[in-house]
Amino acid sequence: MTQPGGRRAAATLEFRNVTKRYDGAAGRRGAGEPRPGAVNDLSFSVPAGAICVLVGPSGCGKTTSLKMVNRLIEPSSGQILLDGRNVLDEDPIALRRRIGYVIQQVGLLPHLTIADNVVTVPRLLGWNRQRQRQRSDELLALVGLTEQRATKVSKLSGGQRRRLDVAIGLAGDPELLFLDEPTTGFDPEARRAFWGLITALRDQGTTILLTTHYLDEAEQLADRVAVISSGRLVEVAPPADLGGRGQLEATVVWTDADGRHEVVTAAPTRTVAELADRFGTGEVPGLQVLRPTLEDVYLSLIGA
Repeated sequence: MTQPGGRRAAATLEFRNVTKRYDGAAGRRGAGEPRPGAVNDLSFSVPAGAICVLVGPSGCGKTTSLKMVNRLIEPSSGQILLDGRNVLDEDPIALRRRIGYVIQQVGLLPHLTIADNVVTVPRLLGWNRQRQRQRSDELLALVGLTEQRATKVSKLSGGQRRRLDVAIGLAGDPELLFLDEPTTGFDPEARRAFWGLITALRDQGTTILLTTHYLDEAEQLADRVAVISSGRLVEVAPPADLGGRGQLEATVVWTDADGRHEVVTAAPTRTVAELADRFGTGEVPGLQVLRPTLEDVYLSLIGA
């Protein structure tokens, strides 16, 4: 549903004490160690019209979390609420029409053109064929594939395939979009173009839950970052606040005739002012103010 001014009505998403256990032998894993993909008492929310990025080691439960919202698997306990209603109480077809899900390997039809895939694949998912024909030009323009619309999927680059995945994920005009490691294999230029697309979707009112292994991607896109480790939520916060990042000490670096110097301080502005006084009106040689990166904080949170 689109609101006046072109912004769609966004959906809210909440995980409430969600656990997913996998029965069976644990193999060589320790008795107390969770199996890959399991989640334990997961609780966090994604506000309407926001981007939340899930980060964590491989097997920590990121993809499992997305699959549970989409009812590809069911939680062992807890609730997943879409606009306050448990997704397990929703009609699966009606739910699918509200959600776009771009998995790591979308089932594209390689011998059909891009334009035909945008029409045919959503039809296989139960969406209206006529509506997809009407929207195909709009979707291809949105993901930057208009000029390639007559190209067969088998001829596309990895980045172009991923853009087509997103076009198909958007075919139902979803209120809520899931992206599972969407830029894996992208070159730097394609990644930055893709970030622009995701930000534009958020600005139009789409609520987005995205998984990634790229911390710079989380920094660029996220309104909130949720860190998951061994199936448990470690922390959720805006990127600038994660792990108390905004209050952490900074390192001021400069050089002089005696070489390179570093000072770790909670008041870097004062240190820079003192250096400026010492060196007079000229620039402080080699001056850098280094604050902990999102990657630094993330690695600390997961104990790496």
